[in-house]
Amino acid sequence: MKRTVDSARRAVVVSTTSLSAMLLAGGLAGCNRDPTNDRQLQFASLAAADEELARLAKAKELASSATWSWAQTLVHCAQSIEYSMSGFPESKSRLFQRTLGSAAIGVFSWRGRMTHDLSEPIPGAPALDAKADSAQAVERLRASMQKFLHSSAPLRPHFAYGELTKREYELAHAMHVANHLSAFRVKA
Repeated sequence: MKRTVDSARRAVVVSTTSLSAMLLAGGLAGCNRDPTNDRQLQFASLAAADEELARLAKAKELASSATWSWAQTLVHCAQSIEYSMSGFPESKSRLFQRTLGSAAIGVFSWRGRMTHDLSEPIPGAPALDAKADSAQAVERLRASMQKFLHSSAPLRPHFAYGELTKREYELAHAMHVANHLSAFRVKA
């Protein structure tokens, strides 16, 4: 009888956790964002992300709905990719990673699109420099994407999602970059 109660309790916890993650991943946590300023880009690979990055980098001027500057945004995206190879400075608990984190990345992958707070720094990462050079930031992000794609070294657990395969990580990075680049557009 105890085993049945434990199984039922576990099913309720997993269901509640999955529902919470779906609501958070669905963007309900960020309902203060203006959807008219979100291009809702979707990239299934870092190669696709790099194409849009190159297009935006060539623009004379960008319009933005982001809190961070263009350079800060690119450095943030580069940090995430770099940390997947070197290790994140801080991580959520294993319980969080196995429940909410795992459910969130599952929902993002299913939707093909990530939504998250675009002004939330990576826990423990150095502060983003408000005076960062845009050209250097573009190069840093492109270099981190290339290093990731060509690396055969074991990847480190994501601070929120936990263990990911290389393909899962590439998709997570591509969706992350897409979410951030969605706040920028070429100014007409």
